[in-house]
Amino acid sequence: MTTLENDHLRISVRPKGAELTSIFHKPTAIEHLWQADPTVWGWHAPNLFPVVGGCLNNQLLVNGKTYPIERHGFARQSIFDTTESSASHAVFSLRSTDVTRVHFPFEFEFQIIYELNGSSLNITYRVVNEDDQVVFFSVGAHPAFAVPFYAGEDYEDYFIEFEKTEPLETHMLSGSGYFTGETHPIFTDGNRLPLTKHLFDQDALVFKTLESRRATIRSKKNKHTVIVDYPDFPYLGIWAKPKAPFVCIEPWLGCADSEGRQKPIQEKEAIQQVAQDHVFKATFTITIS
Repeated sequence: MTTLENDHLRISVRPKGAELTSIFHKPTAIEHLWQADPTVWGWHAPNLFPVVGGCLNNQLLVNGKTYPIERHGFARQSIFDTTESSASHAVFSLRSTDVTRVHFPFEFEFQIIYELNGSSLNITYRVVNEDDQVVFFSVGAHPAFAVPFYAGEDYEDYFIEFEKTEPLETHMLSGSGYFTGETHPIFTDGNRLPLTKHLFDQDALVFKTLESRRATIRSKKNKHTVIVDYPDFPYLGIWAKPKAPFVCIEPWLGCADSEGRQKPIQEKEAIQQVAQDHVFKATFTITIS
């Protein structure tokens, strides 16, 4: 376990998946990350790579061949190496191996960089192309924040406040986790999305056209906030297990497949790419205030 700490925050990251397991706010002594109760949902903040969501038939189609791939990819189940570490900065690395090539036939290094800056945690994804061809991939985050923050409060005291007032329209998922092509409007109070125990009864809310690049978890009963800034991520998922005391705010560069024909990886919706000898980078930030 790697621990980073300053006067404001203490975070912990485990080697499996380079996954955050704690975001502890020292001034208020609040643990803000869901603590992965296995009877409810046994993750804290999985990192999604090289796919986000599910692929049709649990397969990737690359250069005319199919490769088995699990929902959200293999990075969250993989052991990362710690290549740099200081009091406030750490770099975790996953490189292609014979095991990854069974699922994803590219040569790569996937880095996750955690850096504390005051009351903020910057998380950067870097994909290094070590292949002799373009590498296609998706990448995303899945942090689960504990709600409510304080004892004696209810889940329904909380809401997500978006940066801008705009209509929210979720893209519907089938029972298998693929997009159906249908959309559904989501009720908001201005730029506020109220959290309710039944908000996620139909699975995640998936927003593909948001102008907002900031989402803040707020309470009607206190001024404490968790802010997620995602300037590099055009897609956003919001999800929780129905009636569970957490909410995930998930910046994505990629998404699940739609029902229908399987597409080659380069034609998948929101697919990313990095050229030979180049590096892809995207950052989001979690701020506790």
